[in-house]
Amino acid sequence: MDITWIVAANAGRARIFSQMAARSRLEEVNDMVNTASRLRNSDIDTDGQGQRAASKSRHSVGAPTQPSGYEPNQSPTEHQTELFARSVSDYLLQGQQAGRFQRLVLVASPEFLGTLRKLLDSNVENTVTLEINKDYTHSRPAEIAQHVQSYKGRA
Repeated sequence: MDITWIVAANAGRARIFSQMAARSRLEEVNDMVNTASRLRNSDIDTDGQGQRAASKSRHSVGAPTQPSGYEPNQSPTEHQTELFARSVSDYLLQGQQAGRFQRLVLVASPEFLGTLRKLLDSNVENTVTLEINKDYTHSRPAEIAQHVQSYKGRA
């Protein structure tokens, strides 16, 4: 049996559907949610570099210490997005290894699609038949299937 998984994802949610035949109904396999995506950077990043006095207190006693100038190469939000993409990628690898799908369609917001693409295992990457850089995570399964079918018609 030739089963296709369709992943509709963004930085906050990944919905994974299974489809038996090209025009058959989508069955939801998993709905993964990244709760950290709803937080602000200040809520995620607890290592604040606020101005501190020489005694390490936040009060203006003595001369303040100079910040180190260190800037992480990812914001806390970007880091949480990457962690979520890694968990989606791991789930897809487990599904592929278990033989739960033979083909994969990725439908994701442009930023998340790029992050996910970098983290896919090469075996999973080889099953990708279509990529759509649109966010359809809030669409009904029938609408997602319709969008996928229209993009396949263009290819």
